[in-house]
Amino acid sequence: MSGLRQELGLAQGVGLLSTSLLGTGVFAVPALAALVAGNNSLWAWPVLILLVFPVAIVFAILGRHFPSAGGVAHFVGMAFGPRMERVTGWLFLSVIPVGLPAALHIATGFGQALFGWHDEQLLMAELGTLAIVWWVGSRGASSSANLQTLVAALIVVLIVAIWFAGNITVADIPFPAINDIDHSQLFAALSVMFWCFVGLEAFAHLASEFKQPERDFPRALMIGLLLAGTVYWACTVLVLHFNAFGEDKAAAASLPGIVVELFGVKALWVACVIGYLACFASLNIYIQSFARLVWSQARDKPESRLARLSKRQLPMNALNAVLGCCVLSSLGIYILDINLDALIIYANGIFIMIYLLCMLAGCRLLKGRYKALAVVGGVLCLLLLAMVGWKSVYAIVMLAGLWAFLPKRKNPQAR
Repeated sequence: MSGLRQELGLAQGVGLLSTSLLGTGVFAVPALAALVAGNNSLWAWPVLILLVFPVAIVFAILGRHFPSAGGVAHFVGMAFGPRMERVTGWLFLSVIPVGLPAALHIATGFGQALFGWHDEQLLMAELGTLAIVWWVGSRGASSSANLQTLVAALIVVLIVAIWFAGNITVADIPFPAINDIDHSQLFAALSVMFWCFVGLEAFAHLASEFKQPERDFPRALMIGLLLAGTVYWACTVLVLHFNAFGEDKAAAASLPGIVVELFGVKALWVACVIGYLACFASLNIYIQSFARLVWSQARDKPESRLARLSKRQLPMNALNAVLGCCVLSSLGIYILDINLDALIIYANGIFIMIYLLCMLAGCRLLKGRYKALAVVGGVLCLLLLAMVGWKSVYAIVMLAGLWAFLPKRKNPQAR
């Protein structure tokens, strides 16, 4: 076993994954999809879920049979050896300097919308958010799961309330006929929307903390995936119904704008608070997952402080190290005034590469129809790398560089 406390149930797992997938995207992506594809985006969501299902099933089966705090790196290590496991782990950790500060910036942007924060105020809000993540992490995976289950419920309640207040019926849903679907717009929407389903790799690190990982981890993954997809589809209906999208409108302001239109300006704080919590939930699961990966990787050297657990069986030293990197990255980006938009695209390439490595591990470790699904998932990941274009070279170079320059370890211990 991993040594971590096993305290997660099915409902908590669904809350963790659904909020991880919704995260920063639920307020912005439906409007972006509507902008590029119009009514065709209503078909894009079910198509995307069908495409992601093979990948999700492979994650679920690997997590069921090989639960580990190492997540994808552990799966890859079992398939291709300890050196490739370390390379995959470091590849995932390389997202920290770029991806997490960007998510922090998006989360605190809701404070800017409410209070007009700028510059130093936003930086302090980011550091305060990291302090809350530390506090939640110090209380264990169960506390994170309970909080994120509450956040998922709040998001669903908000969407349902907007549907009822807007008197939306099935007849109001502008589904185009199948023969009228514009396939070019459909593919354009899919390329925008895929990033909503980045989060499976983070969830994999928590598999060993389920009370019954063989039963509840795959169920939580599949239910959470369907719940997140349904919420995204429902948000897209709202954005189209209220025409809350356009080149002159900020995508992240689409749902808050609808809330203000239906309930008045005083209700804006409700949308902003839920938006912040959604971003926080995604940020939290990633940081907790990074901490578990660092702890897992450090167990090759039992004398390392990062390999130690607290009295509550939590990887607090690893969590402190990850949060320290987040603080330094946030301060560096603030001081150097770095534009994060372009860097996020490079981080997305790394996520796709990690998914691809997981699918390749599935091809090696699984049999029968699950192996076939891993092959399908691998092909999908290759297509996604092609969609990223030349920016995917960054992920390929990072993978090759880590393989070439990570020092070899003698007699690594089995995990």
